[in-house]
Amino acid sequence: MHLLPMAFSSVLRFLLLALPLVILRTDAHAACFSSIFSFGDSLADTGNYLLSCGGKPSHVGQPPYGETFFHHPTGRYSDGRIMIDFIAQAVGLPFVRPYLAGNCAEDFRYAANFAVGGATALDNQFFRSMGLQIIWTNYSLGAQLEWFRQLLPSLCSSDSDCGTLMGNSLFLVGEIGGNDYNHPLLQGRSVDEIKTFVPNVVGAISSAISELIQLGAKTMIVPGDLPLGCVPAFLEHFSGAIAGDYEAETGCLKFLNRLAEYHNQMLSRELSQLRRSHPHPTIIYADYYNATVSIYRSPRRYGFDGGTLVACCGNGGRYNYDPNALCGETTAATPLAVCSDPSSYVSWDGVHLTEAANKNVADGFLGPFTIPSLSEMCPQLSSNPSQLQSSF
Repeated sequence: MHLLPMAFSSVLRFLLLALPLVILRTDAHAACFSSIFSFGDSLADTGNYLLSCGGKPSHVGQPPYGETFFHHPTGRYSDGRIMIDFIAQAVGLPFVRPYLAGNCAEDFRYAANFAVGGATALDNQFFRSMGLQIIWTNYSLGAQLEWFRQLLPSLCSSDSDCGTLMGNSLFLVGEIGGNDYNHPLLQGRSVDEIKTFVPNVVGAISSAISELIQLGAKTMIVPGDLPLGCVPAFLEHFSGAIAGDYEAETGCLKFLNRLAEYHNQMLSRELSQLRRSHPHPTIIYADYYNATVSIYRSPRRYGFDGGTLVACCGNGGRYNYDPNALCGETTAATPLAVCSDPSSYVSWDGVHLTEAANKNVADGFLGPFTIPSLSEMCPQLSSNPSQLQSSF
C-alpha cells in the first residue's frame, strides 16, 4: 500500500476536504462494473499532479479551475468534470479518487485514478537519450502501473479475490501518449522526428495492456489522441504557419492532426493484434479524435457558439493563450480573460477541454466512438446517468 510522505499532510488535509464525494442513489452493485481504475495524463487526472507538488503553487490548483461544477479547484484540468467523471457516472460508480489522495484501501473501494498531468507513455530516460530537457512529471505510464501493483494486494485478500476484482473492473488506459509528442514539439523538434517515436509510444501502451491482462483485467478502454492541430496552445505556438497549413473546414493545423491520426492508426492496429493474442478480454478503442473533430466541424450543432479554437481562460491574443501567463496564474500585470460561459467553448485553458466538451466526448461512448461498443456491454449506459448526488 502506498504511504504518503509526511510533508504532504497539511496540503492533503485541505485537498481531501475539497475533493468531492459522490453518493449513488442506487446500490453500487447495480453498476456495470464493481470498480474503475484509470491511467493517463492531464485529460484524466483528478488531482494527482496537484498532490505530487507537495504544497508548491500550481496554476491548476487556483481559480477559476473547477468553477463550473465543483466551485473550487480539485486538480482537474478543466472548469468542471472531465471525461473520466462522466464515464464513472454513466457506469454507476463514484468519481474516481486520485491515488495520492488515499490513505487506506477503503478509499479505493470503488475506484482509483493513477493519471498524472504531464505524464508520458514512455519513461523519461527515453527523452533524455533524445537530448530533450525534462521539465515534466516523472510519473510515466510505467510508474502509474507500479502504483497499481502496490495498491492491488490491499484491495483483495487472495488470488481468487484479486481475480474477481480484476475481472469485474473497468480499466481506462489513457488517454496517454499525447505528451510524448507535445513536449518535444514545444522544444522545437520536427514532426518528422517525432513520428519516429510513435512505435515506441504505442509499444509502451501495448505493454501496459498486456500486463493488466496478465493481472486478470477483462475490460479495458484505450483512448486515442485528440486532434493536436486544434489545440489553441499549438495554434499559438505555430502562429507563423502559412494559410495552406490550416484545414479549411476547422481552422486546425493539418500537420499536427496528421501526427495524431498516425498515432491512432498505429494504436488501433496494435489493439487488433492484442485482441487476436488475447481473445477473451474486451479491449475497447475509444476514438477521442473523431469524437472531438465532429465538434470542431459542427460546433453550433453541439452548442459551442462561443469559441472552438479560442481558450475560455487565458491572457488574450488570437487564441486567448499565452504560455507565459497560464490560466490560474493571475497577476496584476497579466489579468486573465475568462469567458462568461465556459459551456459555449471547447477549450478551457488553451490545452484542455471545458466540462461541456468533455461531456460531449464522453457521450460518444454511447454512440459510434467506441470499438467495440461499450453500450452493448453495459445496457445501463442507455439510461439517464445523472442519478448522482454530490457532497462537498
